[in-house]
Amino acid sequence: MAIARQVLCLSAFLSLAHAGPEPLRYSVAEEGASGSVVANVAADAGLAPAQLSARRARLASEDGRQRLGLERGTGRLVVAERLDREELCGSRLTCTLPFELLLSDPLQFFRVEVTVEDINDHSPVFPEERVTFKILETSNPGSRFPLEGARDLDVGSNSIQAYSIAPANEYFSVSFGSRIKGKKYVELVLEKPLDREEQSELGFSVIAVDGGSPPRSGTTQIHIVVLDVNDNAPIFTQELYVVQVLENAPEGSVVLSVVATDRDVGVNGDISYEFSQGVGQSNSAFTIDPKSGEIKLRKPLDFEAAKNHELSVRATDGGGLSAMCKVLVEVVDVNDNAPELVVSSFSSPIPENALPGTVVALFTVRDRDAGANGKISCALEDQLLFSLRPAYKNYYELVTVSALDQEETARHVLTVTAADAGSPPLTTTQTFTVDISDINDNAPVFNQTSYTMYVRENNVPTVLVGAVSASDADVGPNAKVTYSLAPAHPAERPPCSCISVNSENGHVFVLQPLDYEQVKQMEVLVSASDAGSPPLSANVTVRLVVVDENDNVPLVLHPSQESSPPSSELVPISAEAGYLVTKVVAVDADSGQNSWLSYHLLRATEPGLFSVGAQSGEVRLRRPVTERDAVKQKLVILVRDNGQPPLSATAALSAVLLKDFSDMRLPQSSLAMEDEGGSLTIYLIISLVFVSLLFLVSMAAFIALKVCKRKELKGGHVLYGASDLQSGLADMGAAGTLPHAYCYEISLTTGSGNSEFKFLKPILPSLPPQHCTTGGDTDDEQDFPRGPITGEEMAPDNPGTLCAGQFNSLSFN
Repeated sequence: MAIARQVLCLSAFLSLAHAGPEPLRYSVAEEGASGSVVANVAADAGLAPAQLSARRARLASEDGRQRLGLERGTGRLVVAERLDREELCGSRLTCTLPFELLLSDPLQFFRVEVTVEDINDHSPVFPEERVTFKILETSNPGSRFPLEGARDLDVGSNSIQAYSIAPANEYFSVSFGSRIKGKKYVELVLEKPLDREEQSELGFSVIAVDGGSPPRSGTTQIHIVVLDVNDNAPIFTQELYVVQVLENAPEGSVVLSVVATDRDVGVNGDISYEFSQGVGQSNSAFTIDPKSGEIKLRKPLDFEAAKNHELSVRATDGGGLSAMCKVLVEVVDVNDNAPELVVSSFSSPIPENALPGTVVALFTVRDRDAGANGKISCALEDQLLFSLRPAYKNYYELVTVSALDQEETARHVLTVTAADAGSPPLTTTQTFTVDISDINDNAPVFNQTSYTMYVRENNVPTVLVGAVSASDADVGPNAKVTYSLAPAHPAERPPCSCISVNSENGHVFVLQPLDYEQVKQMEVLVSASDAGSPPLSANVTVRLVVVDENDNVPLVLHPSQESSPPSSELVPISAEAGYLVTKVVAVDADSGQNSWLSYHLLRATEPGLFSVGAQSGEVRLRRPVTERDAVKQKLVILVRDNGQPPLSATAALSAVLLKDFSDMRLPQSSLAMEDEGGSLTIYLIISLVFVSLLFLVSMAAFIALKVCKRKELKGGHVLYGASDLQSGLADMGAAGTLPHAYCYEISLTTGSGNSEFKFLKPILPSLPPQHCTTGGDTDDEQDFPRGPITGEEMAPDNPGTLCAGQFNSLSFN
């Protein structure tokens, strides 16, 4: 880790500009002992030794190796490991070790260069310990014979400086120097003609000496063989041999044999063959038999690497004379190379709206074979959308020929086959994978033509009622669908704020509670847009149906429950079973089964006297009225809907049982006492009855007198007598229904001689009008006297007119 940190620090410093202080330069001899002092780097850098430890000084080199060390206590630069200049720098003349002296706190560095000085620690070494030269005795003085020089790893003055011969002799000397480009050479120079008869062999040593102190030396032994004079050189039968060889000829095949003759005899006539000019090296494709001159293949030939080979064959006789000939080996091509396909350019992906003729790829084909073996044809396999066309020479273009569709095929795998005309032909295939990039050419498509969603009324806010879903055949951003509400027409107002759609997943939410009685259904337009440029969109209609809940109690329209005390129905005592007393009319604002109403008799003064039609709400007599039945009957009708759970309302009504409509024997006070049901004592009841009867007799007499006086004057205005009204009631009872929707109120007062029959407003204002006309508003309840009913106080809007209808109330005062 420490070395890694040093390398990082050094790399950072080396990346700085070189403009800085001059480096501290030192030198040290190689092979110095570990711990040898190089210099006091702290003093040269102007630093106190104490600062080195305080500022965490260290050395950093480029390769991370610590060949030199720093003594923080003294500031000295010492040798950390053995320095071998030859290992560090090889044969370079100058060997410098650059590194940095780093101080961390604060950051500061000093460049340091240490030159490793060479010492003479290597001796010259010859490549061979013994070298033999065969020299003709007829060689002229001054003839030079090259010698492989010695090698010294040291440099400069420690390298080889001179060569000498030991022991010295009169025939040879050594020449040492430099030629072109500083190459050193060593040669033996013949100083005096040789005489084989005087001395057939010579032996001596060549010594190489370097310039070190003390100098070092290396030695090789020289063996000189003096050859006899040979006055006839070998002669080849041909100066040039030409032969053709198939490139697939197996190893060891005989190419040809060269032949040379020598007219000499004996040793001077013995001929040996060899390749000259270095062709006989181990990497050569040919080998020659030195005795027979037979040339064979050492390894297979390659026509593409070399179409022919030129060989130089030397024939040497035993006397050292030689002759040269040329051998030209022509390699015959065979179809052993498949075509090569090289792609120059390739474009993928390409947009799906690319025009026909768009270049997808440009490639070139070649075959290293020759002739028909190198003639290439290209073909594209089974493609209708792409084709190949020649471009230039052996270049081909892969182009589109028709429109592309990414949604149909997003990737095309094209196979190009290149085949040569050889026998058998060789082929090469190249696969091009062409991706088609999408463009926004497909609008989103909803999975339904319209959506119908249901939500119960009184829903919780932000309830999820369903989801719309659209898909886009494009890919990537072009297929990312977002949802929004949109007006059906641009000129319309924005869509209802009570509905929202999630832009990401199309979930439809109802944001606020809905009331079925106000809104039964609504339609919104949902738009699905992709993220293309420009975006494409589609719309779908979403119909939201509000499902009714049973949240409205039945509303009783008749009899009216707002009057207090409730109005009373007149029931003649003579009415038979099934007589229609009244009809309870109620409505429910809900729908469906939540609005189906049923009527039930909840309470009654005489439960067995009345019945209620469960569906019609008609209150009828279950049996004839008897004398034992109370005059005033109180009924409570329960109106219940069919919801789950059901809601209900009650309708309270009263029925008065009368022999005829002029029978007033039951005063209001006694009826009131019945309502109180025992709250007064029996004595108080008896007293009130006597007082009331006395008052009623007086009033009846007075009214009868008034009626008799005005009978002749206003006889045409009398609408009904008591008997007529009773017969009318009987007729209605026989009919079984109340024929009109209007009600009447009979108010007979005891305070005047006038009798009033006034019209009431319709019970159901929303129902269509009947045949009767409506009179004025009813006043407070008037007294009901005994005697005939007259029409003196009739409303002026309808003089002399009266329609039969359902009676709303009959009150007695």
